[in-house]
Amino acid sequence: MKTEIPTPFKGCSPVNGLKMYYEIHGEGKPLVLIHGGGSTIETTFGRVLDELAKNYQVIAVELEAHGRTGDRGVPLSFEQDADDVAGLLKNLNIQKADIFGFSNGGTTGFQIAIRHPEIVNKLIVASAIFKKGGAPEVIWDFIRNGSLDSMPQQLKDGFKEVNQNAQALHTMFTRDQERMNTFKDISEHLIAGIKAKTLILVGDNDVTKPEHALEMHRLIAGSELMIIPGGHGDYIGEITTLGNGPTAYSHVTGLIERFLTD
Repeated sequence: MKTEIPTPFKGCSPVNGLKMYYEIHGEGKPLVLIHGGGSTIETTFGRVLDELAKNYQVIAVELEAHGRTGDRGVPLSFEQDADDVAGLLKNLNIQKADIFGFSNGGTTGFQIAIRHPEIVNKLIVASAIFKKGGAPEVIWDFIRNGSLDSMPQQLKDGFKEVNQNAQALHTMFTRDQERMNTFKDISEHLIAGIKAKTLILVGDNDVTKPEHALEMHRLIAGSELMIIPGGHGDYIGEITTLGNGPTAYSHVTGLIERFLTD
């Protein structure tokens, strides 16, 4: 059942002991947007949200310790994020939705499809990984040795635009770093068990290795794979990619909508 909340709507919902921030834009079939690590709704999806909301009821979330959503004071996990998104949809009386996750949000999308398959209509996984080998070792070195100072300024500014609490920014960085430093592979068996129709997106110069995206495609029966020119999120206008030259995100939203409609 679709929520009757008028749109646009911005607010919080109590989910698993957490006040979870979310926004609803547009009308139509529910489409959940899940941002990447260190990000907010705006920094990941700000360039495509309005376009998607023309044809869908977009439910954009901010995960634990990100943006306007609180922090439980314990390490983050993709499994808990998946349970939180499922809990939010239950609160909104949305029984089934399309799920679109970018980067860490895509890994959360995998966990939603694994842990809560009954709520997933179609799944879009963009620039995500399900095993450490899916990203180059240099990325893991950067995360391991990183500090708040080395976090992209666009992401820090984006956080401060919605949450001026300096400690909250530090907490978000620390939680994300801890999660990635202790990242555990999702088994191929679980990935292969995903039944939702799945679209895998990746840039040809992405943090996610294109061959890892191909591995996902081979594991998930009936999935579709799109390898798009550009880097980590160029194709949706993720905020750290702006200024890299011509982007394809206006074209890619059309391809995404075609996948969701077919």
